[in-house]
Amino acid sequence: MDPILVIAILAGLVILLLTIGAPLKPLRFIGQIAVKVVIGALLLFFVNAFGSFFAFHIPINGVTALVSGVLGVPGLLLLIVTKQFIL
Repeated sequence: MDPILVIAILAGLVILLLTIGAPLKPLRFIGQIAVKVVIGALLLFFVNAFGSFFAFHIPINGVTALVSGVLGVPGLLLLIVTKQFIL
């Protein structure tokens, strides 16, 4: 095979991957955030399930699910402390 043809095919593949791969990055980021929000909602569900024994409840909405999902356990503890001392 001619080296010029191989280089042209590889360059075409690189250009194709750059044009197709660029729009997928924001979608991947949005997908990761959505998964974290779902995990945060599940964490809040378990906190509410165990908190029902102590009459403790944190509402599950977009903001609280986002905080507990993105920040993880420290975010969940922050919500619990906020609920206990401020509200």
